[in-house]
Amino acid sequence: MSSRVPLTYGKKVIELFRSPKNLGKIDNADAEALAGSLACGDMIAIYLKIDETNGKIVDAKFESYGCAANIAAASILTEMIKGKSLQDAWKVSWKEVSDELGGLPSVKYHCGVLAVGALRRAIRDYYADKPKPDWLPQELTREEKQALEEEKLMEILSRRAQKSSAN
Repeated sequence: MSSRVPLTYGKKVIELFRSPKNLGKIDNADAEALAGSLACGDMIAIYLKIDETNGKIVDAKFESYGCAANIAAASILTEMIKGKSLQDAWKVSWKEVSDELGGLPSVKYHCGVLAVGALRRAIRDYYADKPKPDWLPQELTREEKQALEEEKLMEILSRRAQKSSAN
């Protein structure tokens, strides 16, 4: 028999879970991306509206499926990046997201990583058909790689499930 100890979330996490800011989709977004975690089932979609003249984020929204920490991390991230240049938004770390929330339990750090991974993928999406700026790394960051690894794993497990159900 296993016992489940409830996680202690800070006031800010609970507040943003109950009343998330910037929840929803931006129609005709300039950039968007999805990141998910097979380990816990959390998913985050990030949508960005960008001012083409100065490269600043004029609007950021998210859709989320997941726990309180996942929803709060995506919500606070969208608040943190509004008005920032894409370069400054790129620099936001999962630790800064956690700090803005008043801290996350260590087992929920991945929620900050997931939010930042989705943001970075959205920024890469924005530059997919544009000249890439010097500050955008050629190599994927740890957060982006983690999102890709989760997706590859989901794909493999999905194929295995389809094969076993066909037999």
